[in-house]
Amino acid sequence: MADYDLIARMNGCFNELELALQDLGNFLSQLELLQARVFALPEVVKGEEHNPADKIIVTPHTGEAAQQLALQHFQRLFIHHNNENVSSKSAVRLPGVLCYAVDPAEHQSALLLIEEVNKLKAELEHIVTVESGLAREQRFEFVHTHLRGLITLNAYRSVTYLTDPDSVRFGWANKHIIKNVTRDEVLAQLEKSLNAGRAVSPYTREQWMENINREMSDVKRLPEHAALKFKRPVKVQPIARVWYRNSQKQIQHPCPLPLIALCLRSPMMQVPKLGELHDYDVTTIKHKYKPQSQPLSLLIKRLHLYTDYPL
Repeated sequence: MADYDLIARMNGCFNELELALQDLGNFLSQLELLQARVFALPEVVKGEEHNPADKIIVTPHTGEAAQQLALQHFQRLFIHHNNENVSSKSAVRLPGVLCYAVDPAEHQSALLLIEEVNKLKAELEHIVTVESGLAREQRFEFVHTHLRGLITLNAYRSVTYLTDPDSVRFGWANKHIIKNVTRDEVLAQLEKSLNAGRAVSPYTREQWMENINREMSDVKRLPEHAALKFKRPVKVQPIARVWYRNSQKQIQHPCPLPLIALCLRSPMMQVPKLGELHDYDVTTIKHKYKPQSQPLSLLIKRLHLYTDYPL
């Protein structure tokens, strides 16, 4: 069980984060808005969290209405901010960009506010995922015991700012997260879950312990040379492609939150060109050619753990 000092620090950090987000929202609302564009995505209904999205219908908003939605979204951290039928297990996404004209002092103030927000978000995530020492399946209960209804991913996601972009265009990314791991790292993770001594629905405690022991045996049976990797599918994600003409560079950002574009006032200042985010349809996606990768066998389904050793 996490100690009282850790719980107090988590609550304190979260309270600071709420205040920092309010300060950022108040500051941005006073700046000169050049243009704004956000794209509302359908909310995930309870029970459909793990269903693949074959189609996503986008609803665009512009101008003051877009800014209002964006500033509200930055502070949308709790389940009760959602409708009753909306899943609490999926974070709500609002891709887009807010473009502001700023002088050097406003630019510096905006950066300090954004950096403070992101520092607190990273600190909160570190307290929950690292300092608590809790296994992944225990963290939900820990957080919701002390910050009831918190949507952790919304709380962890950092705010991205841009300085003098020439264009911001939007699209979709669909990929896997792949991480190579050692046998000892996997066994340590399983041991942590075993020592937690808690069941994961729909299993009883005894069934869950038996399940973990079986998984540990499966890992230990592999030969020493067998490669192991987590290969977790990621749902299709909105992205932003930002172009900087002076450096002739394009940078791609994940875009679950609106980006904040700060345009320094000058006689040469130009308003960034903004693109649209079109509806997603899996049947229209063109996949680039990739060399044939080494075949993998699924070892532990719930962890998306694969091995190159034939099973």
